[in-house]
Amino acid sequence: MALVTAAVVVLDCAEPEKLAAFYKELLDAEETHASANRVEIKGTDGMRMAFRRDGNATPPSWPRPENAFQAHIDLHVDDLDAVELVVIGLGGRALETKDASGPFEERGYADPAGHSFTLRCVRSTAPKQG
Repeated sequence: MALVTAAVVVLDCAEPEKLAAFYKELLDAEETHASANRVEIKGTDGMRMAFRRDGNATPPSWPRPENAFQAHIDLHVDDLDAVELVVIGLGGRALETKDASGPFEERGYADPAGHSFTLRCVRSTAPKQG
């Protein structure tokens, strides 16, 4: 029997309802729990996140060195440009605009509460069939 039955990424923020709404839309998730100080969601792929109320929460400053990464999330996507439009439309903001080269292409963003996350496009290296 597993000792741990689920892992949940928890982000502290001033307004958990608003941050949960951002990630619910972005991840096509459903709300699984809500209380006065915490909202939990579960994505279609099973990813679980929670948002905990903390009136003193300080967002990470990344890419600036002071108070840099506290944690960040990598989100795998098929189309960076299309998902970027959704992120910006939901209230997220770009943290950097440089174009990553090589087999991985990624872009950094902040959610509406300032937590950093990366949209990452992994190109297949398998030979084409047919």
